[in-house]
Amino acid sequence: MADLLIDARGIHTYYGASHILRGIDFSVARGETIGLMGRNGMGKSTLLKSIMGLVRPRSGEIRIMGKPMLGRAPYEISQMGIAYVPEGRGIFGNLSVAENLKMAARAGTRGQRDWTYDRVLETFPRLKERLAHGGQQLSGGEQQMLTIGRALMTNPDVLILDEATEGLAPLIARDIWRICQMVRETGISSVIVDKNWKHVTQVTDRNIILVKGEVVFEGSSDELHARPALLAQYLGV
Repeated sequence: MADLLIDARGIHTYYGASHILRGIDFSVARGETIGLMGRNGMGKSTLLKSIMGLVRPRSGEIRIMGKPMLGRAPYEISQMGIAYVPEGRGIFGNLSVAENLKMAARAGTRGQRDWTYDRVLETFPRLKERLAHGGQQLSGGEQQMLTIGRALMTNPDVLILDEATEGLAPLIARDIWRICQMVRETGISSVIVDKNWKHVTQVTDRNIILVKGEVVFEGSSDELHARPALLAQYLGV
């Protein structure tokens, strides 16, 4: 696939003696939205952390924008245009909503400034109403909006969402899915982890299912929908 923004090959990652990722190949092309699926403990978050430099694979290769980045620090990977919204959100609770957003503002790798402070507030009107609130004063859904808004302020080439709607009320989750579709339409690549495969496949070009650190399915949303037995076996539906 031409113009790969992330290209990971043969990734083996361990936690101590536990072999979590077992030779995974994973790539993200420019403008592509990928759903990363699987039950809990199958390696999804570990794969994302391996790409982001938060966990170092024992072997394999990771290239970002064509440059070898295995073993590099997370801030270096972020500077390559990869924005990461982790499970648990990771906002700065002692900073206001406005401060959380403004501290992340920068041009993207190609000098793009499509996502400005004003655009983020237009996209997340709830945040606009709470600019002076501290991060710790927000609801879980508002914190997720803030984390996504902060990631967009970096004008990324790739947006990674780990557990995009985990624990959120249905109305808030609907807002998050709306944002995922909007991000897709702007041409930013995305990797989305979420348990709701039906919503994930509505916004993705390609889907990957992990089982015990290995890829057991890779294909389009239509291909996945056409395999109910596979869905039942690996996603428990």
